[in-house]
Amino acid sequence: MFDEALDGLCSWLEVNGWSKVALQFPEGIKSRAQGLIDALTERTSCSFIIMGDPCYGACDVPRDFEDYAEALVQFGHSRIPGLPVGDNVMFIEMRADVGLSGLINEALPHLGQKVGLLATLQYLDLIGEAEYLIRSAGKDVAIGEGDRRISYPGQVLGCNHSSSTSIADHVDGFLFLGEGNFHALAASLGTGKSVTVLDPVRREIRSMDQLRDRLLRQRFAAISASQEAGSFLVIVSGKTGQRRQALADRAVDLIRSKGRRAYSIVLEEISPSALLHYKADAYVSTACPRVAIDDAGMFSRPMLTFPELQIALGVLDWEGYIFDSIED
Repeated sequence: MFDEALDGLCSWLEVNGWSKVALQFPEGIKSRAQGLIDALTERTSCSFIIMGDPCYGACDVPRDFEDYAEALVQFGHSRIPGLPVGDNVMFIEMRADVGLSGLINEALPHLGQKVGLLATLQYLDLIGEAEYLIRSAGKDVAIGEGDRRISYPGQVLGCNHSSSTSIADHVDGFLFLGEGNFHALAASLGTGKSVTVLDPVRREIRSMDQLRDRLLRQRFAAISASQEAGSFLVIVSGKTGQRRQALADRAVDLIRSKGRRAYSIVLEEISPSALLHYKADAYVSTACPRVAIDDAGMFSRPMLTFPELQIALGVLDWEGYIFDSIED
């Protein structure tokens, strides 16, 4: 998975003369950390230390890594172009070794005439093959350019689906190459278009339509439960690429303008235990949108995004519901 990238990494370490290097891994590949250290130790004169806290993406470069090392290598994610990091930070991307083999034919009946292609980083290499096969079937294909948080055409992040919104007016729907539901749901909610998932690992095709409708009902329930809230706790992320202090300030001002109480808190890890000591009728997260959407069931109070707060306080109508995203 990372073998080809190790040559470039070793060269980078040698050219820059780093002697102590921090390594950061997402949860899914932490089990490979020690093996990678063994391989790097054989090929370089560096010593390595693992940054063991959870890593949620390129937005989550630890601010204090230089307390432990001269450089940082983050595995499994692509750089966020609009997020400034030092020259002593390197990102090693991950690509899945899978193919489409027949899956496009299964997906074709679910697609309109004009198809937008999307993928997570691991499956971006499949976009070219998918485009060729869909065009060969007589359909049109579009691949969108994202904003400054997006490294590649067609790429989607958990916090940003601008590659889909940039072409939403020019397609009938989207084909998403990847696992899980959140990224595809973000594109579906953000564009209002149908999204079909092609999962190359499970080798299945599924529509997001029913799941999107179910999620919207859940979000409506959270918004409704917050409409009479007397107090809100507004959460600011301490993570460099998720910190939206200005948005949090807007949330506090809005809440207070409606005669409610608002308090701000900064958290690195947003969890039920971290909020246990603070009294509030509802929470507002300005961190990664996944906190309010994917993790909502973990919390004892409704967890809203900023657009959902606006609906709860009567600033926006429910018909104007939009999916929160971090944009550059």
